[in-house]
Amino acid sequence: MDDPTPNPSLQPDPATAGLRVYLVGGAVRDRLLGRVVRERDYVVVGARAETLRARGFQQVGKDFPVFLHPLTKDEYALARTERKTAPGYHGFTVHAAPEVTLEQDLLRRDLTVNALAEDAEGGIVDPYGGLADLEARVLRHVSPAFAEDPVRILRLARFAARFADLGFTVAAETQTLMREMVAAGEVDALVPERVWQELSRALCEPRPSRFFEVLRECGALARLLPELDRLWGVAQPLKWHPEVDTGVHAMLVLDMAARLSPLLEVRFAALCHDLGKGTTPAEILPSHHGHEARSVELLEAVCDRFRVPNRCRELARITAGQHGLVHKVEELRDTTVLDLLERTDALRRPERFEQMLIACEADFRGRTGYAERDYPQAALLRRLQAAVAALDVGAIARAAPEPRLIAGRIREARLAAIRTARQG
Repeated sequence: MDDPTPNPSLQPDPATAGLRVYLVGGAVRDRLLGRVVRERDYVVVGARAETLRARGFQQVGKDFPVFLHPLTKDEYALARTERKTAPGYHGFTVHAAPEVTLEQDLLRRDLTVNALAEDAEGGIVDPYGGLADLEARVLRHVSPAFAEDPVRILRLARFAARFADLGFTVAAETQTLMREMVAAGEVDALVPERVWQELSRALCEPRPSRFFEVLRECGALARLLPELDRLWGVAQPLKWHPEVDTGVHAMLVLDMAARLSPLLEVRFAALCHDLGKGTTPAEILPSHHGHEARSVELLEAVCDRFRVPNRCRELARITAGQHGLVHKVEELRDTTVLDLLERTDALRRPERFEQMLIACEADFRGRTGYAERDYPQAALLRRLQAAVAALDVGAIARAAPEPRLIAGRIREARLAAIRTARQG
C-alpha cells in the first residue's frame, strides 16, 4: 500500500523550507485507500513555535501548538505528546518541543490507520502497524492511551460508519478496551455538545447504522442514548415488520434515509421516529398503540439533552408524531388529511413537508423485504398538498360575505381541493 509517488502538497514551499514536515493522519489514510483527500494536516518535527510565527504562520489558540499556513491555511502542528491529568477529554497536558519525535507524536493518536505519516518523497512512516490494519480492514487503537479520551469511542464508531462499505471491523482488543472505558464511567464525562458533534457527523456517513451498532456493542449507546438502545429486543407485529426487532428496524430505516437523502435533519428524523416503541407497555406487545406520542416526548428529551438544532428537532417532531397517518393517507377522510397538512405546516413550509415524506418513505422501506418497494403515499400527499397550496386564499377571503365566515370558507375550499385531487 506504500505509494512512492511524491505528494505534491509536501513539495518545496518557502514557508516550510528547511523544516521537517510530514503529512499525517486522515489525509495519508484516505490517499492510501484511494479516497478523495479533503483536508490535510501536517506535523513539524524539531521546530519551535517562534520559528513558525516568524515565517508567517498564525497560531491557533494561545497555548496550543497548532498553526495555520500563511497561504494555504492548512494546519501545521508541532510534534507533541499528551498526558492525561483529569477525567474526561479536557484533562490533558500538552508538551510540544523540538526533541519530540515523529513516532512519539503518532503514538498519541487514536487508531493505527490514523497514525501514519508521509514525507515529501511519498515515503510512509508506519511505526504502529497502520498499513497492515488498512490491508486487513481493521480499526485498532494505537496504545492504551486510547482509554484516556472517551471521544475516541465516538470517533472510532464514526470511522466504522464511514468505511462500512470497505468491510472495516473493530479489533477485539479495542472492543474490550472500549467496554472497560464505558464501565469506568469515561463516557459519562462527555459534554452534550461534543456528543452531538460526533453523532451529527456520523449521521452523514454512508452507513450511519454502523455508528450506533458499534456504540451498542461496547455499552456506550445505553449511556448516551438509552431511548434508542432500549429498542433492541422489543418485538413488532410480524405482519408489518418481517425483521420483528424494533432496534433492527430503526437501523434499516436510518440506512434507507441515508440512501434517500443527504440531509442531516432527514436522517435524524428517521433515527428518532420510533423511540416510543421502547416504552410500550409489555401487556400490549407486539402492538405499539400510541407510540407516536411517546416518541415525540422522548425525542424532546433527547433534543434538550444534546442541544439539537431546531431544524432537526422540528422535522423529527412532526415525523415521529405523524408518520402513522402518512402511511395510512389512502384510508384517511378528507378532513383528517387537511388536519395533517395543517399540523405539519405543509402549506407554509413545503420544503420541510417534503423532508418529512422522505423520512416516512425511509420508515416504510426500512423493513426486511421492502427496500425496493414503491411508496405511493408520498406521491398522493404531494398531490394533495399541491392542490391545497394552489388555492387563492385571498380571493376566497374577499368573497366571504362576513369576516366571521372567512375561516370556514377557506376550509371548505381546501377540502374540495383535496376531494378533486384524490379523484385525479
